[in-house]
Amino acid sequence: MESQTPGAARHSEKLAEFATSLSRTNVPARVFTQAQACFIDSIGCGLFGAKQSWGEMMADNTLAEGGAGQCTLLGRRQTVAPAPAALVNGTAIHGFELDDIIVGALVHPGSVVVPAALAAAEYADVSGLRLLLGVIAGYEAMARLSLALGVEPAQRGFHMTPIVGPIAAAFAAGVTLSLTPDKLLAAIGLACSASSGIKSFAGGSGGGMVKRMHAGRSAEAGVRMCQLAERGFTGPRAALDGKFGLLEVFGGSTASAERLTEELGSRWATDAVWVKHYPMCGGIHSAVQVLQQLRGDAALETGDIKKVRIGTSRYAVKNNGNPAPLDTMGAQYSIPYCAAAALLANPRDPAAFSDRAITNPITRELANRIDLYVDEQAEAAYPNQMGARVELHLRSGEVRTSMAFDAHGTPADPCTDAERKEKFRRLASAAKPSAAIDRVLDVANQLEQLSSVRALSEALRS
Repeated sequence: MESQTPGAARHSEKLAEFATSLSRTNVPARVFTQAQACFIDSIGCGLFGAKQSWGEMMADNTLAEGGAGQCTLLGRRQTVAPAPAALVNGTAIHGFELDDIIVGALVHPGSVVVPAALAAAEYADVSGLRLLLGVIAGYEAMARLSLALGVEPAQRGFHMTPIVGPIAAAFAAGVTLSLTPDKLLAAIGLACSASSGIKSFAGGSGGGMVKRMHAGRSAEAGVRMCQLAERGFTGPRAALDGKFGLLEVFGGSTASAERLTEELGSRWATDAVWVKHYPMCGGIHSAVQVLQQLRGDAALETGDIKKVRIGTSRYAVKNNGNPAPLDTMGAQYSIPYCAAAALLANPRDPAAFSDRAITNPITRELANRIDLYVDEQAEAAYPNQMGARVELHLRSGEVRTSMAFDAHGTPADPCTDAERKEKFRRLASAAKPSAAIDRVLDVANQLEQLSSVRALSEALRS
């Protein structure tokens, strides 16, 4: 990490100044449009995740603890205090591997930033514009901090989303609450000590439910630290890029504080958002997409398939190669399982990751026959692109091959507005009838014009 010039403002201070200065006049119109789309996509993911067992448990546990509040729980009528709401909603949004990713940074921004900004907005009854500014600030912080940390933390087994998440959530909530730069720096300083999260969920022995709450805990921490900072609770100003700061401690040799402010104001994180179409680890999407294209419209029979070879990055081969996952989390991180599901079923359907589907002996037999190897081109492109080269060998002797670097939904191959809307409706239907879904969409699509988020809150609780 580069040395700091005595007396000069730190990169973290410049980023905080930038975030608190965001306004309708200095943010490009497309960024507001993208932030609104990200907000809607995250809410859809949350309404679906709220009805999963882990989403239900987190909400039930929070409600059982009691306490009054005015903040929405997705999929529920009850309201709670801001920090618990961010915990529950972040867990729900990150609840089925369908929430967005920032390409290159390898983090899930929506599941951290959106629940933090929403909770802060409802707590302070701010405008829809102020909520969107919080979302934009949070996405910027999420991307820039992850890039500033570099690849070393992920390679050591840290999960990048909850490492940078508390700080990004503090940016989101702090800007939504209109904190001063000094108050925001205090919240950031506090949030840095909330960073945590290891990738044991991808270790091959069963992932359990812990990853689902990584985003929720991050959102909760960011909101709580902003509330404390509002009251005068202070934190170290240099907790991000100072001595023993987050970058130094977690980032190690790959940390670069200058990336916090690189092209600040000219490069926007929302331009790099990946809207996910498959409920699985982003590193598997390209392989699954290619396999679906190679198989054709109809699913294949396992007897039709002689061999499948998938070439991808070294990291994916090492960490996503378990052919016999024990639970939903493990299946969503298994290239062999997802590949088998792509050939035999519909990998976009969450039912493909149910306990019944995971233990299907036909799917497991095919997963065990899928060979993984490191492809030089995919390795060279990682992590900015998550490519995969696929060979599908059929019993007939036919061999079908193809390669993709950018899955559909990435900025290089973006989804359409119609696809985004279809995804929202499909996911939200787990928690709401059609008329209520229409109401949420109507209000969310006017977010920038809302003088108060109360209309949004009412639609979400309908």
